[in-house]
Amino acid sequence: MYRDHDRIRAMEWADGVLRLLDQRVLPQREEFLSLNQCSAVAGAIRDMVVRGAPAIGITAAYGAVIAGAARYGADPGNWRTGFEQDLESLAQARPTAVNLSWAVRRMREKARLADGDPVPALLEEARAIHEEDIRANLRMGELGATFIETDSNVLTHCNTGSLATGGYGTALGVIRSAWSAGKLSGVFADETRPWLQGARLTAWELIKDDIPVTLIADGAAAYLMNLGKIQWVIVGSDRIAANGDVANKIGTYSAAVAARQHGVKFMVVAPSSTVDMDVRSGADIPIEMRAPSEVLEIGGRRMAAAGASAWNPAFDVTPAELVHVIVTEKGVVEQPDGARMAALME
Repeated sequence: MYRDHDRIRAMEWADGVLRLLDQRVLPQREEFLSLNQCSAVAGAIRDMVVRGAPAIGITAAYGAVIAGAARYGADPGNWRTGFEQDLESLAQARPTAVNLSWAVRRMREKARLADGDPVPALLEEARAIHEEDIRANLRMGELGATFIETDSNVLTHCNTGSLATGGYGTALGVIRSAWSAGKLSGVFADETRPWLQGARLTAWELIKDDIPVTLIADGAAAYLMNLGKIQWVIVGSDRIAANGDVANKIGTYSAAVAARQHGVKFMVVAPSSTVDMDVRSGADIPIEMRAPSEVLEIGGRRMAAAGASAWNPAFDVTPAELVHVIVTEKGVVEQPDGARMAALME
């Protein structure tokens, strides 16, 4: 039944080329970029051609395949030095999403064990990372949907669907599963400034999958909750600390505070690869700062008054005490804290 609401893939691998759906131009145009250089893959991650923590990790894994092929083809006897440089460039493309470094580590280990041409083993590992993510998303959708009561309205922030993952989605996967089960009365999506991932991407995905969606300005969420229109806020995450603090798209913390004020439950959905047990709390998560122009401009046209500056963190941190449940493919953690997170990851 879920296949009725799972028609989109953000990345494709074919004949040594990685094809990425360019998310910068959605929903006006559906264009794929064909990449066969590791530097281009790192650039695509950095420049938001592809975004969403799981999708970034998968893309980096395929980028490592491209790097391995190029380095081994150029110098079979000394390919590892350049390959390591390529992996580092991939890992540094977006610093907050832990899935990126996690995927790079897996590819590094696979390359370390390679005897001769590393490409077959690297490609096998990249495909495994991709397929594992889709299976994990389906499992998380199933687990998360069990918390949703019939006739619920849900609110989501940013984009956490097939565009942000290998397929199906994390938070949007829960929404897809809950919709398929007939539990949802409505889905609301924050527009998600400054990149408008909710308006451009989440709304596009849901419409593609025949799931009705109502778009709201980010600042309207609290009032919508005040009116009793929302039962759950469901979001993804780019990194979860060992104590259950959650880093996610800027604006998530505001939604969590509003949800607590209005008695609305708050769910975080992310694969276990997003949990970073080496980071003690959200205070230790690096927060990516992006160009002021993203706030000062819309579509390349300046909207702010001349002379105004901008502060543009890409993410914020929601404390664990504001989270009702974290859903992973390994299981769920209600009222997360350090001990419960450790038990999950064991």
